[in-house]
Amino acid sequence: MIRKEMIAMLLAGGQGSRLGVLTANVAKPAVAFGGKYRIIDFPLSNCINSGIDTVGVLTQYQPLQLNSHIGIGIPWDLDRNHGGVTVLPPYEKNDSSEWYTGTANAIYQNLSYIESYNPEYVLILSGDHIYKMDYEVMLDFHKENHADVTIAAMPVPMEEASRFGIVVTDENKKIKEFEEKPEKPSSNLASMGIYIFTWSVLREALIAKKDQGNCDFGKHIIPYCHEGGKRLFAYEYNGYWKDVGTLGSYWEANMELVDLIPEFNLYEEYWKIYTKIDNAEPQYISQDSVIEKSIIGDGTEIFGEVYNSVIGAGVTIGKGTVVRDSIIMKDTCIGENCVLEKAIIAENCKIESDVSLGVGDEAKSKLNDQIYAFGLVTIGENSYIPSNVKIGKNTAISGTTKSEDYPDGMLAGGEYIIKAGEDK
Repeated sequence: MIRKEMIAMLLAGGQGSRLGVLTANVAKPAVAFGGKYRIIDFPLSNCINSGIDTVGVLTQYQPLQLNSHIGIGIPWDLDRNHGGVTVLPPYEKNDSSEWYTGTANAIYQNLSYIESYNPEYVLILSGDHIYKMDYEVMLDFHKENHADVTIAAMPVPMEEASRFGIVVTDENKKIKEFEEKPEKPSSNLASMGIYIFTWSVLREALIAKKDQGNCDFGKHIIPYCHEGGKRLFAYEYNGYWKDVGTLGSYWEANMELVDLIPEFNLYEEYWKIYTKIDNAEPQYISQDSVIEKSIIGDGTEIFGEVYNSVIGAGVTIGKGTVVRDSIIMKDTCIGENCVLEKAIIAENCKIESDVSLGVGDEAKSKLNDQIYAFGLVTIGENSYIPSNVKIGKNTAISGTTKSEDYPDGMLAGGEYIIKAGEDK
């Protein structure tokens, strides 16, 4: 068998609970982004743009959409006879059948997959960040320093540092200390959850920690390597990188795409983002419609007004409807004379005519004020909103709702409707 110098293991099993109803039935890496893509497209495109042609994608939570999106990897040129992309769900073994119980446990359960390529290096990635990175440059850094482990790290504001794994380095970028989510961080250089391991070092650490419950890279594997005297280095990254794990950061990252000079550029020739493309019809923009500073997907029909928004493929926006600062995902239909302000509407929703989203003052969410904040209206996939209703800010809706679900035609700010059988 041909030996691969480096293979990638992409962790895409996350539930993404901080995205609320958007991830009730969809794994976070499969959530739509930028009107055309899914979040997982970014690390997958980084792999192929960096010359990595063997990627194991570890799935677990609600994998259906993710699996059908990845398929055999054609959009990323990862349909290879040797290597390519392989989806790796948990599976039943002779002696046990268990879910992945942590990021490192998921890799441990797939040791045989890695061993089949016998790589020199293994790249560990998360499936839920938006960024462009040349992993080949990071590998060169790893080799130059004769590192056992290289952690991609970037400076973050000091007040946010306690949310991350924090590294303290010497002048040569060698890691002296590693603290996972410290209360009082001693540096602002944060781990991005992107690691290159020399394979023999990773294998030894995974086997040593195999009985550790919820075995995790940040909490267990990195400290094990550090305490064992391995050479750990920090590869400093200063480009755009966004963890879109909250509704606020997800909304913000989408809105940044429509800035006049976007901080994150989807249109670079030399570093393309690849995705599975559905054969959609052309867009139709009616004579009376107005569109300003927005991304509009294929097959979309617009009869109303759209400002500063990201609209997915196959969306219909009715006559007299005004959409501002919103994200509407594919195959959603918005009726006539609606007003949408700061709304996130998932795939395959239907909103009847004369509906107003994002009205009134902000109120604290009664469902979960940590998730449903930022003044947003969030509507989960396959939801239905009847005509003539008004919906306030920091609200959440999931499922087929009826007029009687809205007392006096109103869902006040901070309220929610989650239909039976729907998840929060």
